[in-house]
Amino acid sequence: MASYDYDTTRDAGRNTAGLGWVDRTAVGNRDLILLVARLLIGAIFVESGFGKLTNLGGFAGNLESQGLPFPTLLAAVGGAVEFFGGLAVVLGLWTRVAAAAVIVFTIMATLIAHRYWAVPPEAAGMQKIQFMKNVAIIGGFFALIAAGAGRFSVDGWRSRR
Repeated sequence: MASYDYDTTRDAGRNTAGLGWVDRTAVGNRDLILLVARLLIGAIFVESGFGKLTNLGGFAGNLESQGLPFPTLLAAVGGAVEFFGGLAVVLGLWTRVAAAAVIVFTIMATLIAHRYWAVPPEAAGMQKIQFMKNVAIIGGFFALIAAGAGRFSVDGWRSRR
């Protein structure tokens, strides 16, 4: 089984009798919860990546203003990773690989755009919130890497074929 496939036997036959209601609900609805998680975490990347791809000049200008080399190339690569990586997560297609790619993108974007320690004090608070939001998003993607896409995904469908 490839690393992106969903292990359909993972929770099969698991004894949930000794678990609390939250754990029983989570185990019993694992695939639905993973679907909701993928939709919620991937949607922001699909929307933002689409905006970048449809305004590459503006995104490249922003990267250039940050002092980055090859801003046009970086804009195209960044927009594509953000959009297509987010779309793959939403669909549950190569979920672990897509999540890893979006983690790298998010780390880079965070270090470029949300350096709260390097901005004036009046902007530091908002930049720190954005920085920590991205850290939380990275954590969500790590959880998807660990859990996989779930049954309601392209990966799940492919593993059942």
